[in-house]
Amino acid sequence: MSDVKTGDKGTVEAAAEILDGRTGKGWFARLLPFLGPAFVASVAYMDPGNFATNIQGGARFGYKLLWVIVLSNLMAMLIQTLSAKLGIASGLNLAEHCRNQFPRPLVIAIWALMEIVAMATDLAEFLGAALGFNLLFGIPLWVAGILTAIATFLILGLSRYGFRPLEAVITILIGVVAISFLVETVLDRPAWGQVLFHAAVPQFEGAESVLLATGILGATVMPHVIFLHSSLTQGRIIVRDPVQLRRLFHFELVDVLVAMGLAGLINAAMLIMAASTFFNSGMSHIGTIEKAHHMLEPLLGRAAGWIFALSLLASGLSSASVGTMAGQVIMQGFLRKHIPVWIRRLVTMLPSLLVIFIGLDPTRTLVISQVVLSFGLPFAIVPLILFTRRRDVMGVLVNRRLTTVLVSVVAALIIALNLFLLYETFFGR
Repeated sequence: MSDVKTGDKGTVEAAAEILDGRTGKGWFARLLPFLGPAFVASVAYMDPGNFATNIQGGARFGYKLLWVIVLSNLMAMLIQTLSAKLGIASGLNLAEHCRNQFPRPLVIAIWALMEIVAMATDLAEFLGAALGFNLLFGIPLWVAGILTAIATFLILGLSRYGFRPLEAVITILIGVVAISFLVETVLDRPAWGQVLFHAAVPQFEGAESVLLATGILGATVMPHVIFLHSSLTQGRIIVRDPVQLRRLFHFELVDVLVAMGLAGLINAAMLIMAASTFFNSGMSHIGTIEKAHHMLEPLLGRAAGWIFALSLLASGLSSASVGTMAGQVIMQGFLRKHIPVWIRRLVTMLPSLLVIFIGLDPTRTLVISQVVLSFGLPFAIVPLILFTRRRDVMGVLVNRRLTTVLVSVVAALIIALNLFLLYETFFGR
């Protein structure tokens, strides 16, 4: 226990007692020490890229793409469960397994692709937080970008005290986003019958809806966080006894279901808000975050615009911190190289600041960045399937045959959607 940081010692000790069966605490008290990794990972599922894709999807097509959010969230639950399980069972993260098991040229190729994905992720998160500062306080975007960098450094600095303080701050920021969209949903009074119908019935409406659907998928199931989640669980609570491994996995499964379920509800609330407020008011042209913010006030009241900007800021700050963590895991896992967090944060800031200074449309840039993430997904999911189906890697937590089949179908759906997008983009009318 000597290598456990002060902020984590109580959590690790409590977890050990629970896994040993040495405590008479209630169910929630037993669950509490194991909650955290999935909440950190879930930040990527409700980042500013989600704001951009969900607002455009709801404003242009109403509730029609709500089923994409539901399907994407179910996929996310399955994939993040396997990622968490890989770290628990093997003590290594996904990037480390790729480095150890794949040929060197393939390792370099996947690493390079994941770095591009990480850059697209950072672009979305940094721009989102800067927009949040801009909309909330009316400050120029370049000043907001500097504030975003400073705030991110402060949040990441909590990691020196262990995993628990950082998890707590991230969870608080998630709570801000959740409460904000709960209020927004109450204010916009959606047509619940239409919501339920379109959540269950798949529909498209032309190539643009396919582009937005792919963006929603890329913004929901994100490749960099698949690598991150396995890292968050690999050394958090270490056990090797088969019985305790199963108990630990069951607790982490609840962590995933709760965190990803909350993320799914927030994503749905974003699209529902845009559909109920803009599409139903004949404002399908509302395609940017800034326009959405400015139009919320006359339609729903001043508080709605303020709450929206606050939620965007909380989302951007939390996801920018998590994105930097994921970038570190990817580089260290694939290459065994580590660079200081502040250097990585500074480097990944540059594309975002460039977008701000040359005047590109931030929302459109966010949507395209999410499409880039979607194309990177197979290169994270396929290795995850290959490793979690192997008993020599996973031991007692090896995938059941049905699990492997289901996640393989998920990978096939993602690849098929991307191929359809390419066809519609280059050959569709």
